[in-house]
Amino acid sequence: MEKYDIIIIGAGPGGLTAGIYAGRQGTKNLIIDRDLTGGLGREVPAMENYPGFDNISGLELIEKMKEQAVKNCELHEMEEVTEITKTEDEYRFTVKTTKDEYQSKTIILATGSSHQSLDAKGEEEFKGKGVSYCATCDGFFFAGRDIIMVGGGNSALQEALYLKNLGANVTLVHRRDEFRAQKHLQDMIKEAGINTILNATVEEIKGEMLVESVVLKDTKTGELSEIPTNGVFISVGYIPHTELAKQLDVNLDESGHIIIDKNQKTNIDYVYAIGDVCIGLKQWVVACGEGAVAATSAFEDLQG
Repeated sequence: MEKYDIIIIGAGPGGLTAGIYAGRQGTKNLIIDRDLTGGLGREVPAMENYPGFDNISGLELIEKMKEQAVKNCELHEMEEVTEITKTEDEYRFTVKTTKDEYQSKTIILATGSSHQSLDAKGEEEFKGKGVSYCATCDGFFFAGRDIIMVGGGNSALQEALYLKNLGANVTLVHRRDEFRAQKHLQDMIKEAGINTILNATVEEIKGEMLVESVVLKDTKTGELSEIPTNGVFISVGYIPHTELAKQLDVNLDESGHIIIDKNQKTNIDYVYAIGDVCIGLKQWVVACGEGAVAATSAFEDLQG
C-alpha cells in the first residue's frame, strides 16, 4: 500500500487549502474526493465577500485552487473512501477506497455536507423535473419561466439573484418573518424587484410530468394556498457527511457536526476535521482557514 504522512478526505475549499499547506511543509500528502474537486463550492454562482475578488464564481475559484493544490500534493477525484481503520504501527490508519488502499500517519476529514431537503410531498418525485438544489447547474433551463426559491440564508438569496439575472421570474419563499442572510443581499433582493413570501412553508409540489404548482402553508394562520410555478429551487441548509467520522469514533455535537478544538483536532489523536462537516460558521473563507490550521497541526504532531 502507498504510504502518506497526511491523507485529506474531501477536495472542497478546506481540503484543497490543507493540501497546499501540507505540501509546502514537506510532507507526503494525498487528497481523495468521491466526486469532482470542489464539492458544493462548485455550485456557488457568485461570491462578493471572498478576499481578493470583487466577484468570482465558485467554479472559477475552485479551478484556481485546484491548480495550486496539485503542485503541492496528489489529488484523486472520483474515488470514494469506504472505510478507515486504525492500525498499531507508525502509519496509524488504513484508508480503503473504491479503487485502492492507502496508509497514513494522520487523517484530515474534509467530507463536507449535502443539501437538506424540504421533506415536502412531491419533492422526491419531481427531482430533475422542476425540483433542483443547484441554481448554477439547472438555472439556465428556467430563463423566462416562473420559479420558487425556498430559503432565507445567504445561499438562497444569492441563488435567487442569480436566477433573476438569467431572466427567470423568481419568488423567494421563507418560513420565518425575516431573512437570515446578510443585509447586503437583502438589499439586493429589493433592488432586483424579487417577490418575497414570508411566514410560509412548501407543503406540496404538484404537477403531471413536470412541476406545475406548489402548495404553501401560512405558518401563522395555517392557511393553504396554491400558486403556479415551473420550478422549485431549494436552499434550506445542509447535512454533514460524518459516516467516516463515526467509524473512527469521532465525537459529534447534537446537530451531527464534528466537534473540534482551536487546532482543528478531534477527540481522536491524529484525526482532524475542517469545513462544513464541523461545528461553526459555514463560509468558504472559514473552511480555507481551517484547512491551513489542520495541516499545520498535523505537521507539528508528526514532528513529535
